[in-house]
Amino acid sequence: MSANKSTCCTGGDCCGGTSPPPDSKNKVLQSVQDYYGKVLSTSKDLKTSACTAGKAPPKYVLDALRKVPGEIMDKFYGCGTPIPSDITGKTIVDLGSGSGRDCYVAAALVGPTGRVIGIDMTDEQLLVARKHAEAYCTQTLGYPKNILEFKKGYIECLEEVGIAPGSVDVIMSNCVINLSPDKEAVMRGAAAVLKEGGELYFSDVYCDRRLSQKAREHEVLWGECISGALYTEDFKRIALKVGFTDPRVLSQGPIVVKDPKLLEVLGEATFSSVLFRCFKLKSLETLCEDYGQVATYNGGILGSSHAYDLDDHHHFVRGKPMLVCGNTASMVQETRLSPFFTVQGDRSTHYGLFPCGAATSSSSSSTSDGATGCSSGAGKASCGGGSGSGGCC
Repeated sequence: MSANKSTCCTGGDCCGGTSPPPDSKNKVLQSVQDYYGKVLSTSKDLKTSACTAGKAPPKYVLDALRKVPGEIMDKFYGCGTPIPSDITGKTIVDLGSGSGRDCYVAAALVGPTGRVIGIDMTDEQLLVARKHAEAYCTQTLGYPKNILEFKKGYIECLEEVGIAPGSVDVIMSNCVINLSPDKEAVMRGAAAVLKEGGELYFSDVYCDRRLSQKAREHEVLWGECISGALYTEDFKRIALKVGFTDPRVLSQGPIVVKDPKLLEVLGEATFSSVLFRCFKLKSLETLCEDYGQVATYNGGILGSSHAYDLDDHHHFVRGKPMLVCGNTASMVQETRLSPFFTVQGDRSTHYGLFPCGAATSSSSSSTSDGATGCSSGAGKASCGGGSGSGGCC
């Protein structure tokens, strides 16, 4: 992790949580610490919808949220619900865990044999997160021991915080990576600590363009998760560079900036909250390739008894075979999803690029929307494919 050390640890023990990164990056992180630790009292103090955006959570999350202590909920800031359901017995890490809301929900989903670790740099938030962990696990959930742990540290430096390489099943993050002054270090560190087949499952704020220097240096916009928003195509480039070859979008929605003074700084830029999933798989290719593989969802995933959405354009109906590209086959066959899917075929025969955007049935005698892996309804081509975007993103 020499790259992370050069980013975070020059001249100090910053990655252990005792001192911050140097120079301009220190200024950004200090501004974020002050904003979330001292300026904001509750989510009602925010000036944009960025840190509270997102559609209604699924039922399994709503059920878990009802058990989370009120103080944890009051201090929550996020732009989605990046909590997958299929995590029983898994090791989960939350980047920028804040008051710990998502960690508490994840603890209810992993069960007594799982483990949930929150990483945050803000003392005030960590104090709240740690306060209820023991009672929540042992009394509210009835587990034999506390499976929640909250560590102080920087999300750019996961190994130095004590997260071992190749030890994590799922990394989640809720509107936090955009706050980092070195997003590539965050992504690279996440890839390093994930197991092969592991996943970065996170929501964040993205922009339709690269922001001006003035916007990127605005302190309030930093705290509101706007200044650090990546141009979407730049995110894809970083993901590919660090080893997340085919990022998939699960959901997205617009972010509203309400303050007239902030709108003046931002100009015509528009922002979205996007829930991405990025699998760490060596078998993934930069484009969707056709090997004639067929995947079938067999059911069994919490909250997906009748169908499962791998992403925003792969809707698997239980028991219905779907022709898929090689990358999609790998995602459901070589990850924690494998117990719930059957994949027919391998990569021994290549048929060229997967036919994105055209309905392609798994049966040669018929075509139907939903029988294809990289196609969706309403005339929308659902595989990102072209112009270097890579895979089905």
